[in-house]
Amino acid sequence: MRKVYTIGETVLDIIFKDLKPVAAKTGGAMVNTTISLGRLKVPVSLLTEYGNDQVGTIIDNFLKDNGVSTEYIQRYDDGKSSISMAFLDDKNNAQYSFYKNYPAKRLNFKMPPVAENDVVLFGSYYGMADEVRESVINFIHYAREHKAIIVYDPNYRKAHEFELEKMRPNILENMSLAHIVRGSDEDFSFIFNSQTPEEAYNKVKTLCPNLIVTANQKGIYVFSGSVSKKYPVETIQPVSTVGAGDTFNAGIVYSLLKQDVRLEGVNNITENQWDGIVKTATAFATHVCLSYDNYISKEFAQKFQ
Repeated sequence: MRKVYTIGETVLDIIFKDLKPVAAKTGGAMVNTTISLGRLKVPVSLLTEYGNDQVGTIIDNFLKDNGVSTEYIQRYDDGKSSISMAFLDDKNNAQYSFYKNYPAKRLNFKMPPVAENDVVLFGSYYGMADEVRESVINFIHYAREHKAIIVYDPNYRKAHEFELEKMRPNILENMSLAHIVRGSDEDFSFIFNSQTPEEAYNKVKTLCPNLIVTANQKGIYVFSGSVSKKYPVETIQPVSTVGAGDTFNAGIVYSLLKQDVRLEGVNNITENQWDGIVKTATAFATHVCLSYDNYISKEFAQKFQ
């Protein structure tokens, strides 16, 4: 059976509304995606790091309870598990503050047995940060050598805007290693100063042939060698958008597996296949926006199994 591997930061998200805490959830972009996939009974492993502390134990138990393999996770004593504060505005979009205390030796894991046509997802700040760059990029090269499908989400936060010029070479390298890039219009506005999804694709296509741009209520855009299409989105009143993009990514990965898209065909995905991918990913993201959870519910997941 094809497997999924995600590599990224793990945090405990404390969500605030009107400056009052309303929820605490295991989070981190790749974690959010991984939990949704675990609930869908996809064989998924997370490559990450967190402490041997109470927060780390909460995270560890939650991952295992949701079917996520923790075999490739580093737990450390010299440091603390990371915490993220997510402050929701009047439209329930989030601004973040991060609190981190990592050990000197980072992301020390054994290499998993990635096989041909497995799917690997990476991204966010963790996918470009110098502190873990060597481990992350070595794993992505290893996965490509083993003929996995690589999906990359830059997920570039405004909080790191001041570091963009330093990070840009890593972002571009990540895109060049991916078979599919998925990002928001805000991501590409930061990275490329692009004003439209089409402008973003003109930049990305020299690095990666397949791009999905999510543009909030303006729609979803897919660009590939043979497809250029805009998809409308339903207008909703979100409760929280914290896990929306991450859950959209879970829908992409899940659809690649369900439609049996393999490496040899990833650059020739048909319009009908893209329609199915976007439909599923949008359903996942919409569902997650209607609660404080960062991942699809177990009840929702059962509808897709």
